[in-house]
Amino acid sequence: QVQLVESGGGLVQAGGSLTLSCAVSGRIFSSYAMGWFRQAPGKEREFVAAISGTGIVADYADSVKGRFTISRDNAPNTVYLQMNSLKPEDTAVYYCAADQSHYYTLAGLWNYWGQGTQVTVSS
Repeated sequence: QVQLVESGGGLVQAGGSLTLSCAVSGRIFSSYAMGWFRQAPGKEREFVAAISGTGIVADYADSVKGRFTISRDNAPNTVYLQMNSLKPEDTAVYYCAADQSHYYTLAGLWNYWGQGTQVTVSS
């Protein structure tokens, strides 16, 4: 079984920074892709960022491009989301996702999910 555990969420003032971590364990292919999604109250889960199994290719939502950075380590198996210049509209539950061989911008296409971590940005 694959397990994803997010951490690092909290309360931050607008303009501040925060780094989220996702620890990955279990039986997962070495070529897995990783992604971050977020869901705010009253809104659907939306794509934030994704990184390929090689760590070379990364995609970002237009709303976070230039402010957020996704990265990964292989030992221990961890994916990060560095968030800078945070805005109140970034407030959401942030979820880590994994897929054995591909990454997608549609949440329904990912196979594995963490439980989420709350990020709240005050104005």
